[in-house]
Amino acid sequence: MCIFVFNMLKSVALKLNAPVFEETNKIVLKLNTNRNRYINEAVELYNQYNKKKLLKKQLSYESSITKVDSLERLADFEMMIDGN
Repeated sequence: MCIFVFNMLKSVALKLNAPVFEETNKIVLKLNTNRNRYINEAVELYNQYNKKKLLKKQLSYESSITKVDSLERLADFEMMIDGN
């Protein structure tokens, strides 16, 4: 059984500031890779970084909601134990 995975490439027009462009070209030459691959890898890493940041923000929010609910339940249990 053969499974073919087609990686659809999309074109993007990209404008970089001159210093960023020049630094990128210097690094690409030293790494002996092409600029397109370098930029793709950079965007992929940046996406991973931002996904983690967004997840951290979401988890922090959900944790704060859970904390309030947990404290309310704790107070309910304490009242039941104390008989009030």
